[in-house]
Amino acid sequence: MSIAWFNHPDKNSVESAAVEDALVASCLAAAGQGDISAYFDLGVAFSTGSHGVSCDLVEAHKWFNLAAVAGHEEAAMCRADIADEMTAREIAEAQRRARQWLSTTTRRAA
Repeated sequence: MSIAWFNHPDKNSVESAAVEDALVASCLAAAGQGDISAYFDLGVAFSTGSHGVSCDLVEAHKWFNLAAVAGHEEAAMCRADIADEMTAREIAEAQRRARQWLSTTTRRAA
């Protein structure tokens, strides 16, 4: 006998996913305004695969890098920690994405 509800998320998991999506969206919006804490929080989310995002060390490095450049000391340590697990090519890609983010957000602000 199969149990049909295994194939459908329950109400709590749907609500939880919606809350996590909203948290990431609000962090992205704050990051767009240059919020250093939002940069750091996004780095944490991507480095741990939490808050509804998949673990992505390139994205995590990008966000930690943006926070570190803006003066967030813990972000600099986190960036160094995950860099140990990345290839030189991945780090270069993360740095390219950080430059692109800065370029895009600077143009929007002007």
